[in-house]
Amino acid sequence: MSIIEKYETLIVSEPAEHVLMVELDRPQTRNALNTQMGIELRSIFAPLVFTPGALRCIIITGTGDKAFCSGGDLKQRKGMTDHEWRLQHAIFEEAFYAIMDCPVPVIAAVNGVAYAGGCELALACDFIYACKQARFALTEVSIGIMPGGGGTQNLPRAIGERKAKELILMAKPFSAQEALEWGMVNRLFEFADLMPGVLEGAQRIAGNAPISVRQAKKSIHHGMQADLKTGLHFEVQAYDRLITTEDRHEGILAFNEKRKPTFKGQ
Repeated sequence: MSIIEKYETLIVSEPAEHVLMVELDRPQTRNALNTQMGIELRSIFAPLVFTPGALRCIIITGTGDKAFCSGGDLKQRKGMTDHEWRLQHAIFEEAFYAIMDCPVPVIAAVNGVAYAGGCELALACDFIYACKQARFALTEVSIGIMPGGGGTQNLPRAIGERKAKELILMAKPFSAQEALEWGMVNRLFEFADLMPGVLEGAQRIAGNAPISVRQAKKSIHHGMQADLKTGLHFEVQAYDRLITTEDRHEGILAFNEKRKPTFKGQ
């Protein structure tokens, strides 16, 4: 089944060669996560964990100019039984974990509010570009739950344990500028410049050797979960995977012939 098809809650397109754009498309709810959106995100990202195909970079953003994602749709959750809540949350977990496990680099283009599950969705991506007007928050403890889409793990890894505790335990919103200063957001843009800037970065990634990019991402991610010596061993194993690739031969040949390499992901 093709990734680029008709979805109820997402708009999926290919804005450049080897680049996939996934837009959260529920503007009437500020792109809140409902069950269908979780199912559709899962259906896109779960297969990519083992079969990324020709994809070299993925962008996740929201439609409109107000919100990236305002979190879980609490109107849909009103009246849910405990069992129904757990089943829905399992869908969100599977979708978010698939994004985190995706071998293809994923960029969050935060075009507005990213609260609760929306903030966690951005944090699940490899890095975040945001418009200057964006706002972030993990507000779950203010309504009797807690971050459950990776927020208690990804935020402290991005900005440090003490600052993450303050923001999560106080359910305290913060600005895009603060997120940049703390190291959660990589770059800020004027709203009109956000998507061109994100697309430029995505195309730069897509122009590099795709197996090299995937191996480097894997080495960084898994190495950061281990001690230095273990991480170095993992890095060498990831490096060795590249030696026999056609792309490695093409890259070195192109350098010596003073031309741009043509990478095929082989």
